[in-house]
Amino acid sequence: MNDLRLRFPSHDHPDIPIGMGVHGIGRDPYHDRAIDVVDSPQDALVQFCVDRRGVWLAVADGIRGVHVNGRPVLRMTMLRLGDSVHVEGIEMVLAGAGVADGLPRELANAPADGNGNLRTVLRGVGGQYHGRCFTLERPRVVGRLESSDIRIDDPAFADRHARIELHDEQVVLRDLGSYEGTMVNGERVRDAVLSPGDQIVFDAHHRFVVEAPARTAAAASAQAAQERPFDADLPGDSRSATAGSLWRLPWLLVAAVLMAAALAALFWFGPK
Repeated sequence: MNDLRLRFPSHDHPDIPIGMGVHGIGRDPYHDRAIDVVDSPQDALVQFCVDRRGVWLAVADGIRGVHVNGRPVLRMTMLRLGDSVHVEGIEMVLAGAGVADGLPRELANAPADGNGNLRTVLRGVGGQYHGRCFTLERPRVVGRLESSDIRIDDPAFADRHARIELHDEQVVLRDLGSYEGTMVNGERVRDAVLSPGDQIVFDAHHRFVVEAPARTAAAASAQAAQERPFDADLPGDSRSATAGSLWRLPWLLVAAVLMAAALAALFWFGPK
């Protein structure tokens, strides 16, 4: 969680760095229809809570119209790099160190090795392909042409925008002549080596996440949190107590069995 910041793609607003802790975002009293960091939690429309597990977005009571990637948030949700948060009609993108733009020399001009993997996929998490998976057993071309593997039918989108392919288990994004490149984890790149958990955005709202069998435990944990409802409870709340109760349940059963056995022994072998 290094170098985290909120970017404002559509507004002339400097990036807001967010380190470990809680960061309230509310209305700017000096600029109409603008938002900024606020000191008092009572003035916050939303809060970005950063801990070792990730970044959580909490919505203040009674606030409506907060969206993450086009989906409404009522209470709280976990964010991943590249997520688009709309508050009061203003878009903020969670960005971080992201990925480096460009490829190492050995991959710059290397053709796809042909060793595809059905277990490495692009999973749609927004836009037209939400919920669909595209395996990388072969290179996948993203573009406007009907022959594209991932077709985005937008007149402003390039006929052949990018290609995603595998090189010895490395997922490679190659630009094919697009106008603006591709957003990866909130940063604009053209060519890059992708990692499991990276979020790719084409044409502003077509979102995909790279998934592979060699995911780290942290990436798996982040994905599990992403699957929770957008109005989930706060981290560290009653869910922790519930988990503890489940752990204690087997011991309670054992104790009940032992007590029943003791009572039976007293009944059969006790004084008549």
